[in-house]
Amino acid sequence: MAVEFNRSNTKENLMKAFAGESQARNRYTIAADTCKKQSMYAVGEIFLFTAEQERAHAQRYYDLLKELSGNTIEISGGFPIDHHDDIVKLLESAHHNEMEEYNDVYQAFGDEAKKEGFLEAASAFYQIAEIEQIHAKRFAKVKEMLESNTYFERSTSGMWMCLNCGHIQKGKAVPPLCPVCRYDRGYFIPAEMAPYLEMDFI
Repeated sequence: MAVEFNRSNTKENLMKAFAGESQARNRYTIAADTCKKQSMYAVGEIFLFTAEQERAHAQRYYDLLKELSGNTIEISGGFPIDHHDDIVKLLESAHHNEMEEYNDVYQAFGDEAKKEGFLEAASAFYQIAEIEQIHAKRFAKVKEMLESNTYFERSTSGMWMCLNCGHIQKGKAVPPLCPVCRYDRGYFIPAEMAPYLEMDFI
């Protein structure tokens, strides 16, 4: 049943999503600072990479509210506080929140938008939900590697990229310092997660 946008639940859901994505961006930026303070630069870059995508999501939701410019939308909702010094806990919390958006929040928002006749908003909710699932899987993978001590070491041969200089380290472990640029090992990321790296390049 179509309703007027300014009287819809969809406008409130878009504002809730805008607020949630904006907060996620800031949480991940803060998490990146925590990682860097612990010399886990590459993990911090994963948080920053995701934060920039959350900014893009926030902008998409904000753009869908453009016709209400000049108005104030009152919303209420619960938003997580995940301020941990433990990087594994930061990754675990991020995974949980992304899966909640994927499984519950954005599916419900999309269904409501569809019901009210706002198909573009519904599509945005459903599409962004799929991206949040990818975020969740990425955070879960890094968390698993850190917990199993396979982020910097492998029982057989592995490969890592130094995000500072691009050196590819091959072997069973990352050295304490990059042999090329001498940056700390925290700048290394497993090759399968390195940006713009195709295995057939190596």
